[in-house]
Amino acid sequence: MIKRTTLVALLLVVFYWTVARAQQQHRVVDMLATKIIQKYQQTSCEQLSSKKSEPKSPKEEEAVQMLRNNPEIRAEFINKVAAPIANKMFECGMIP
Repeated sequence: MIKRTTLVALLLVVFYWTVARAQQQHRVVDMLATKIIQKYQQTSCEQLSSKKSEPKSPKEEEAVQMLRNNPEIRAEFINKVAAPIANKMFECGMIP
């Protein structure tokens, strides 16, 4: 009986930890997406063109690596930022 109780408690802890971690990742994706959308909305076309060739910061590289390693989070991120970025790029003549 004690073994079952311990096993159930352990499973609940693992489940809680997994759910909490997933929610934290989704919050990070939301914050990152919001930041990028604001960047595109507040930046002029000339600034976007010049910033495109600049190297990424270590924080940006870390975020890109997180997106590369997790297809689910990457899909969520792209679904949030695709339309605003594509619209800005279209306005700037960066895409046809």
